[in-house]
Amino acid sequence: MNHDNVDLDAVVVGAGFSGLYQLYCLREKLKLRVKVLEAGGGVGGTWYWNRYPGARCDSESHTYCYYFDRLLLEEWSWSERYPGQAEILRYLNFCARKLNLEKDIHFNERVLESEWDSDARLWHVKTQTGKTFRARFLITAVGCLSSTNMPDIDGLADFEGEVYHTGQWPHNKVEFDKKTVVIIGTGSTGIQAIPEIARQAKKLYVLQRTPNYSVPARNRPLSKDFHSAFIKEIDAWRSKMLKSRHGHPWTAPDRQVRKTAPEKRQNIMEAAWERGGLGFRESFDDVLLNEESNKIMSDFIRQKIVDTVHNAETAKKLLPIDHPFGTKRPPIDTNYFETFNCDHVHLIDVRENPISSIFTNGVTLSNNTQIRANMIVFATGFDAMTGALQKMNLKGRGGLKLEDAWYAGPRTFLGLAVPEFPNMFTITGPGSPSVLTNMPRAIEQHVDWITDILSHAIQCDYVEIEASQAAANEWTQHVTDVANKTLLPKANHSWYLGANVPGKPRVFMPYAFGLNHYRNHCDSVTANGYAGFLLTK
Repeated sequence: MNHDNVDLDAVVVGAGFSGLYQLYCLREKLKLRVKVLEAGGGVGGTWYWNRYPGARCDSESHTYCYYFDRLLLEEWSWSERYPGQAEILRYLNFCARKLNLEKDIHFNERVLESEWDSDARLWHVKTQTGKTFRARFLITAVGCLSSTNMPDIDGLADFEGEVYHTGQWPHNKVEFDKKTVVIIGTGSTGIQAIPEIARQAKKLYVLQRTPNYSVPARNRPLSKDFHSAFIKEIDAWRSKMLKSRHGHPWTAPDRQVRKTAPEKRQNIMEAAWERGGLGFRESFDDVLLNEESNKIMSDFIRQKIVDTVHNAETAKKLLPIDHPFGTKRPPIDTNYFETFNCDHVHLIDVRENPISSIFTNGVTLSNNTQIRANMIVFATGFDAMTGALQKMNLKGRGGLKLEDAWYAGPRTFLGLAVPEFPNMFTITGPGSPSVLTNMPRAIEQHVDWITDILSHAIQCDYVEIEASQAAANEWTQHVTDVANKTLLPKANHSWYLGANVPGKPRVFMPYAFGLNHYRNHCDSVTANGYAGFLLTK
């Protein structure tokens, strides 16, 4: 075999939560020849790249892990309610070692192009090292939040200080001490990074376009006996997560904000605020369905901001008013709003006074104010859901480019398969619940389903599996219809809609009806002989 050409049954792209579990299933359950191609130097996916200060998960640690292997759950003990980046990365390395996965992962192997060969019925996957991997099946495990969104600002190349993007943070320690730092962006990432940078920097300028809601995380170390109690209740935790729409171990009680007596609902929200975390939104079941209910909860959070931030003018700038609570990714934080009470932290509204350019020593605003800085940190998020897929230069039947197939927005069947791209499956792709869930629950469901359809294809001698155009059209319309029954599309600058990336089509990408309902759809497709797929003998 030519050293530069490798023949396989399957290629998996990405070695995060998705890729590791998919490798395990294909190798151990289906006994396939499979390799994972990973651009980074180690496992971890989003947790390999996102090392910025304060990087932390917003799902509780004992739920943000694999549940397919009981021994992994028993042997790994989490230290905090919400795990930080370093701990999650250690966990994924632990899993890779335990399951002996690394021998089948090619690190530092970025995919440059992936093309379907209709004659040979194989995928040709080319990497930056000059290798070509040929495989019957291609599975993308590239993550929803892995393609960084770097704004195009005049003069950025002239800046003489340090420049970082939170999604491509260096592995060596970044020093903020005695430095003046500008951070651009106040989404989930900025909300996590700002308090940490503020603790060390001499001065911090926060450049905010869109004020954001945020709920305190109330993170804390887990008690010594937490793990032993958890092991006894694994099945109960799993059951709770499978029943819920978000893959978290709770479901919203059957009550509406607007129909609950004012004093009672105030008490409910106060108690949920003190508990902290994403469960706050699930105090009622109509927060994303009814504008009046959402306004009551949004007003509650806005009042908390006013109560927390001492300077009235700063507090006013921090009040989110252009979108309902929960329609953008709902951040949870540790001392975010409190940070603006520090004398060395300055908030600048760049909607009112936009960035005009960057010069050698800092940032110039449209009113000609110059902010001198030693460092600029971009917390400007990701080309979410589709960006990482499109960077693979995927070409399907007849050389059709994925970006051309998706010129009006992504079109998939179940978020798992794309018409004209045979034998290719996407883990947590657009059109699946993905980013609206506790990701490992969505990932395990997807990987199990993909493993089953590949097993079916192999047993029945199908040479090609492909989503039909009709099934993809119908599913994509269903995803849109479901989103439109909620308040989710009302967020103007949401990456759920692709609205944070100039020129990207405005389409609501994740499936909003819940992981529980979505699972039923997938099971129904399987029960009906993979209806919606074209299966070729």
